[in-house]
Amino acid sequence: MPSLEGVVENIIYRNEANGWTVIQVKSGRSHVTATGLLPFVTQGESLRLTGDWVDHPDYGRQMRVTTYETMRPVSSKGIEKYLASGFIRGIGPATAKLLVATFGKQTLDVLESQPELLGEVRGIGPKRAEMIASSYREQLQMRSIMMFLQQYDVSPNLCLKIIRHFGEATQQILNSNPYRIVDEINGVGFQTADRIARNMGLPEDAPERLRCGLRYVLTDAQNTSGHVYLPREALLWQASQLLGAEEEILDNALRGLLIERELVAEQIDETTAIYTVSAYKAEADTARLVAQLMAAVNSSSGEDIEDRISAYEEETGTSFSEEQRRAIAQAVTGGVTIITGGPGTGKTTSIQCIIRLMSGQGEVLLTAPTGRAAKRMSEATGCPAQTIHRLLEFGGEEGGFARSEQNPLKACMIIVDEMSMVDIFLMRSLLRAVRPGTRLVLVGDADQLPSVGAGNVLADLIDSGVVPLTRLKRIFRQAGESMIVLNAHRVNAGEMPRVNTRGGDFFLERKETVADVCDSILKLVSKRLPAYAGLDALRDIQVLSPTRKGEVGVVALNQRLQAVLNPPSNDKPERKRGDTCFRVGDKVMQVKNDYQLQWINGDEEGVGVFNGDMGFIIGIDPEEHTVTVAFDDERVVEYDDETLEELELSYCVSVHKSQGSEFPCVVMPAWNMPPLLMTRNLFYTAITRAKKLVVLVGREACIRRQVSNARILQRYSALGGRLVDAVKLIGG
Repeated sequence: MPSLEGVVENIIYRNEANGWTVIQVKSGRSHVTATGLLPFVTQGESLRLTGDWVDHPDYGRQMRVTTYETMRPVSSKGIEKYLASGFIRGIGPATAKLLVATFGKQTLDVLESQPELLGEVRGIGPKRAEMIASSYREQLQMRSIMMFLQQYDVSPNLCLKIIRHFGEATQQILNSNPYRIVDEINGVGFQTADRIARNMGLPEDAPERLRCGLRYVLTDAQNTSGHVYLPREALLWQASQLLGAEEEILDNALRGLLIERELVAEQIDETTAIYTVSAYKAEADTARLVAQLMAAVNSSSGEDIEDRISAYEEETGTSFSEEQRRAIAQAVTGGVTIITGGPGTGKTTSIQCIIRLMSGQGEVLLTAPTGRAAKRMSEATGCPAQTIHRLLEFGGEEGGFARSEQNPLKACMIIVDEMSMVDIFLMRSLLRAVRPGTRLVLVGDADQLPSVGAGNVLADLIDSGVVPLTRLKRIFRQAGESMIVLNAHRVNAGEMPRVNTRGGDFFLERKETVADVCDSILKLVSKRLPAYAGLDALRDIQVLSPTRKGEVGVVALNQRLQAVLNPPSNDKPERKRGDTCFRVGDKVMQVKNDYQLQWINGDEEGVGVFNGDMGFIIGIDPEEHTVTVAFDDERVVEYDDETLEELELSYCVSVHKSQGSEFPCVVMPAWNMPPLLMTRNLFYTAITRAKKLVVLVGREACIRRQVSNARILQRYSALGGRLVDAVKLIGG
């Protein structure tokens, strides 16, 4: 097979998603174009390429590379060009020139074996020297192992993840059991590991393949559909579709997992429920802890509670409904209380009264699942509120919660807002930190979408029938003046919203083609709404979409909105990841819980950035390959190449991702979507995100489809039944 040696003169093109690269190589006096999977090749690098010569119809003679070998540059000029390409964090063109001026042809030897000498170079301190040396060593190791992984069609991004997780043992571990990457590396799917395993010659019926497939189906059901468990029959059927294996063979593999306690089985009514160990413990603990909190507070007779509520009304000029009075009395006298209701029904004014009545008994803590929800709770009540993660002091030993049963929160009452967003795992963590005797008030809108994470906690607690519950239904006069509030209740009742009323705040701009819908959204956000309502296009207006795909989906709208609201400019540094180009000034969202990501907020430091956190890119460093984001709660986070995949543009976000947030203005397409997304509770959730203005763009018929579709997807969970059993056990 033909081969050639040369120096990379230029990177003509690179697809960051799959590593496909076009390079120009100087070989002797000739310049040659080469193409292939060359994800880590850099300008100035010396290569030995092997492949086939092809004649491209547009670009002429090229080498299609099948394998390549890196050779270190030997000349000072070659070394400088090699280092100046930017593949090492902390080294750009200026630093490369300084290094070569200091160490000459021995520069690469210094980087590899004597990095302490880097401190001799002007402008390089100990911290930067260690970063440069570490990045260089990582690159050498990564290239070697990458060549091993490349033969199994592993993408460059996944190569990096695998190498960083397993280090030098990568090759040995993958040869032993490639399915470990599914269990141990976040974000790696079964199909990826299966492709590697099959290419390595593992048979279809290998025990590790069957077991990994079963575990994957179960965890994927948690992560994508919110199920806490799967019925045995559903698990076996889905696994058979994934693996192409008979259910009888899979049943034997499942028995092995159950015997070894890698999975848990429990009979629920007529169903054999299969849990992951973590989900089973979370659900069982949640039921037990709620029951204990309910039993730990002897509900007082509340003989004077009505008088105290009346005194508060007289002092503040408030007039509570009977429902509100009942909710307040239950919260102040009981152990665990649920208050639910739609917008404008008085949840916040009820909370304000509860806080006042409890103020003499100790500290009242306010919390919510997201930073935006906590901020809104604080503004509405006039009392400090924080996220559940912050309340539980995330970042304790081994990256967990510092607050637990051994170190509980000290409070007479804890009030949790936006409970519909709380999944089973976060709920268990919160309950573990609540001391018996502390009153717990759970506030939320049961008609909104359930949590993104596993479980249906608020709905399950309500359906159990054992937790004291008040549904607030009356719309108060001031809220009733808002068409957003009135329409939310109309939609919830299955009635069409009223649009385009004079002086209203709820509009439909009718458009009959998808192109017109998109164009209208762009004009509304960039020009018309800022001019009409004095809104800031970036900070006050949020575009929502029920879907990620299609012309009116999150991905496509983000690209078009970015082009209008934050176009490229010479003074805006950029960083590309896959098909997304991030630039300074972009509106972005964290889309995964990352419990290790570090942040700073003034003098405060911590770890943990969570799904749904929104902010703006304030800096991009081309030399250090970092993107810096300032989030809404003033935390500043630095992303590298690996963690950047957790960030997305957020000019448009999905309705699911918008939960817990409130925006002055919401703009949303009213267009044909997949049936599972054309639902009443999704539409209801979307319009209740708006505080001052809703603008829908599209067809009235699409709105009618959503309002009439009351279907709610079933989530497999058993919290309600467990809670009933736990209350009986503790009570009896």
